[in-house]
Amino acid sequence: MSMNNLIVGQSGGPTAVINSSLYGVVSEGLRQPSIGTVYGMVNGIEGFLAGRVLSFEEALPGQELEKLKTTPGAYLGSCRYKLPENLEDPVYPLLFQKFEELGIGYFFYIGGNDSMDTVSKLSRYAEKTGSSIRIIGEPKTIDNDLVLTDHTPGFGSAARYVASTVREIVIDANVYETKSVTIVEIMGRHAGWLTAASALARKHVGDNPLLIYLPETDFDQEAFLAKVEACFEKNPNVIVCVSEGIHDQEGTFICEYDNSVGTDTFGHKMLAGCGKYLENLVRNRLGVKARSVELNVSQRCSASMMSATDQREAVMAGEFGVRAALKGETGKMVSYIRISNLPYRMTLGLEDVNAICNQEKTVPLEWISKDASDVTEEFFAYALPLIQGSVEIPLGTDGLPVFASKK
Repeated sequence: MSMNNLIVGQSGGPTAVINSSLYGVVSEGLRQPSIGTVYGMVNGIEGFLAGRVLSFEEALPGQELEKLKTTPGAYLGSCRYKLPENLEDPVYPLLFQKFEELGIGYFFYIGGNDSMDTVSKLSRYAEKTGSSIRIIGEPKTIDNDLVLTDHTPGFGSAARYVASTVREIVIDANVYETKSVTIVEIMGRHAGWLTAASALARKHVGDNPLLIYLPETDFDQEAFLAKVEACFEKNPNVIVCVSEGIHDQEGTFICEYDNSVGTDTFGHKMLAGCGKYLENLVRNRLGVKARSVELNVSQRCSASMMSATDQREAVMAGEFGVRAALKGETGKMVSYIRISNLPYRMTLGLEDVNAICNQEKTVPLEWISKDASDVTEEFFAYALPLIQGSVEIPLGTDGLPVFASKK
């Protein structure tokens, strides 16, 4: 059988542009005469093992494919399936047998850290067994925590959502003169890139959010309360943005002060609740009005706040990966390389996926203020280019967005 078919899957948490990366892979695959059928894994590796596969020519024929670029979430569905560390495990020959049955010569996986772990294991098994399948990782994560890439598809749109939403929260909080504190809890376990983006909400120096706390530094509750009180001298309405993963100097997550937290299949603690804990702390200790807002899933996949820059780069990354695989590249992740900030220019490259998986890129400490309650100008120069441009979302006759969907 000719091994010239392509298969692509998505894994981990969705983003606003994960389907733009998918569009890039699929559209480029369909354009290339040397590639046969372009398949999709429904629910990633886990779904593939269960036989859930679709053909894109059948699922999204013609112009239907274009809808992927403005559809949030993961069109193919996702999974958090962890392949065994031992490459002798029987799941590996089973996977490659299924690849052979479908004539797969090109494998693409769109995801973050744990997904790159899957790409690493599959590419190492392919090398070990002499398989000719070319395996490429396409980056994705709102957390922006993949190493060896300037930024990741999904971060720019999520950052834009955070900055815009926090700006709206600031306007809402300014309605009353009574002292109040609003805690905005934002996604970010160990890397505070997304919470740092809340600083972009400021319209001028000294504007809210007045305090921003990232997980890259230790969180001191007493210092926090003192800073909140000091902020009342500038503004009776104080907005505080915190990463879900903020922790004390012993490494205990602040959310654990109030809750027992479970773990997911990769052993990561499932974090939630630090905003509510801090709300109660402020109310009880300072005796002022306090509330907490958890941005939750909307921050990661809102199509309405999609950054045009983010979308364009995600499509480019998908296309670039296919062309790289056709040139013989394998065991690599597509990377973003920044050339300049003003004007903003970037290009694409490839990095060894084995040097990327299971690593985390955090916000540089020099981009965090010395008192650990804000970010510096360097972050603004880095992040502002990534949130630029709006995307027109197709609307139906009911006035609501029209998204791509599986039949």
